[in-house]
Amino acid sequence: MLDRLVQRRDRPDPATYVGRGKAKEVVDAALALDAGMVIFDDELTPAQGRNLEELAGVNPLAEKGLKIIDRTGLILDIFAQHARSSEGKLQVELAQLDYRLPRLRGWGEVLSRIGGGIGTRRGPGESALEVERRAIVRRIQRVKVDLETLSRTRRLKRKARNRSDTAIVALVGYTNAGKSTLLGALTDSKVLVEDRLFSTLDPITRRLPLPGGRDALITDTVGFVQKLPHQLVEAFNSTLEEVGEADLLLHIVDASRAPARQISAVEMVLKEIGVAEKPSVIVMNKIDLLPAPELAMLQARHPEAVFCSAARQRGQTDLLARVAEELSRLSIEVSLDVPFERGDVVARLHEEAEVVKETYTENGVHVVARLAPGLLGEVRPYLSQL
Repeated sequence: MLDRLVQRRDRPDPATYVGRGKAKEVVDAALALDAGMVIFDDELTPAQGRNLEELAGVNPLAEKGLKIIDRTGLILDIFAQHARSSEGKLQVELAQLDYRLPRLRGWGEVLSRIGGGIGTRRGPGESALEVERRAIVRRIQRVKVDLETLSRTRRLKRKARNRSDTAIVALVGYTNAGKSTLLGALTDSKVLVEDRLFSTLDPITRRLPLPGGRDALITDTVGFVQKLPHQLVEAFNSTLEEVGEADLLLHIVDASRAPARQISAVEMVLKEIGVAEKPSVIVMNKIDLLPAPELAMLQARHPEAVFCSAARQRGQTDLLARVAEELSRLSIEVSLDVPFERGDVVARLHEEAEVVKETYTENGVHVVARLAPGLLGEVRPYLSQL
């Protein structure tokens, strides 16, 4: 840390967030340290951002100089660096355009009139600012159409997945909590793992073998943060739908880094997207980074959680057993008498349900199984009394 300024206020200043005097003090300190950017850990209104830039003498047309950026702008910039798929890039672009539109402003020649004059249809002229605003609105509309097309494709894939009646588990958690590492460890697959914020933007789905022979699908999702910008929640709606479609959420927490704050932030986002009541399990990851006394205190504070270390391959067996247990609670136990000629039904039960008991009778196979509600309709003709 090169410098630190402290201020106590009852509420943010509507003009400059920190007050004009303190803002000038911050700008002077940044310039003295030859800093290129001042970042506010909160979202600034368009007026606050404009006033702070004017106070700093920022010229939007200049490539260099002290820049003023808020929390939302910083997060959007990080997301833009990590977007890889077509859908991820479009989602980030939509969020950036929604953020930029109300913050458009002119400076110097930017406000000059264009396209005006006698004989033109636009009257006395039109500012470049208005032209840019219309261009952004048109681009927003185009991006939304493209995202809807990709979203329809995703929904079709999801329907096909749901028809298979395979349980879906979604990993959610604070950014950099170790979700991708855990996904790779549980499924023995290669997944991009980086010690960086928001390294995963696009959902990644893998097959997850569970104890008892049953399989599930497990999906990694974008990491959450405190005060997640609403532009991102709206733009990443199709990605966050994966969370809503899941049967079970694994809430991954970095046990070594303020777990209570992470849990609170993630629960707030889950509530915002309407899935707060979905069945979930808290998974305390990175326990290898905790001293034994701190780990014992955390275990006492969260007795319902599963403790593991994805990087050190610790606790995976307990976690898989807990996932299987939670999914079985969501299943329906049925008793079936399946004729010998319908061996395909028995085979499907072994693939997509948990077969508790299987015995052979004179007329066929008697099966007791736990299965997802969606599969019940297909086996209903073979139901018998328990």
